[in-house]
Amino acid sequence: MKVKFWGVRGSIASPGPATVRYGGNTTCIEIRTDNNELIILDAGTGIFPLSQSLLSELPVTANVLITHSHWDHIQGLPFFIPNFIPGNTLRLHGAFDPVSGKGVEQVMSVQLQYSYFPVREAEMKARIEYVTLMPGESIQLGSAKITPYMMNHPVIDFGYRIEANGKSVFFTGDHEPPTNIYDPKDSEFAEYQTFVDEKADYITRAMVGVDVLIADCSYTSAEYPAKKGWGHGTFHSSIHYARQAGAKVLFCTHHEPTRSDDALDAAFAQVLQESQRQPGDPQYRLAREGDCFEF
Repeated sequence: MKVKFWGVRGSIASPGPATVRYGGNTTCIEIRTDNNELIILDAGTGIFPLSQSLLSELPVTANVLITHSHWDHIQGLPFFIPNFIPGNTLRLHGAFDPVSGKGVEQVMSVQLQYSYFPVREAEMKARIEYVTLMPGESIQLGSAKITPYMMNHPVIDFGYRIEANGKSVFFTGDHEPPTNIYDPKDSEFAEYQTFVDEKADYITRAMVGVDVLIADCSYTSAEYPAKKGWGHGTFHSSIHYARQAGAKVLFCTHHEPTRSDDALDAAFAQVLQESQRQPGDPQYRLAREGDCFEF
């Protein structure tokens, strides 16, 4: 299996000299099975350079798994070049939104309103299909088994486990480890803690035994208190998940857009110093735009 990173920044694209080493595009990750089946995790601005790379292998069938509908995870979709070329297929997978009452099809329909984009969906030349997923219910995409899991973010948000030919990847999307919203003195604290513990166990079990864990590491532990409730993890929380799950490799991603490459290196070096690897621990890596990992 092959993992290639096309976008690793969070919240908003941040191109420029301060982010050139790790990249400024928002979330997009290419997965290739050993059978060369194409799975794309999220469609941030990184999906545009990915789509350019696909022009050498047309026609393509692209299975895009959307974690959630915040802009930084979908805004590249209208610029997915194979959509404009007959013979290609874009199969968009994602969650049902109980607020709008619609499935993943709204991700395209909202963006392709004529007020916001000059090409209507009906004018796209490729075949576009929509698959609404349910948490915990697996689907088969060729040799790959895909299982969505409900994560913790201020909108319906899926993490995805991908298994093919004995290899596995888990991508958290945007995720903040669940915490108790009540004070320990409140009468509701104990009951809510049961929910928190069950949710934490559910998420850890979803990740167990994966070869590669790709996780939201937006903040340092020092930054987190001011960001609590925003729906993002820390380097330390993701390292904890990787250790609990027995993952072989942890890729830290969704880099804070205001953090320069130099600052990112410094923050990561500090994290590694505070989380010394023990025998059996995963490898820890910063996701970098353009990096490819095969296993």
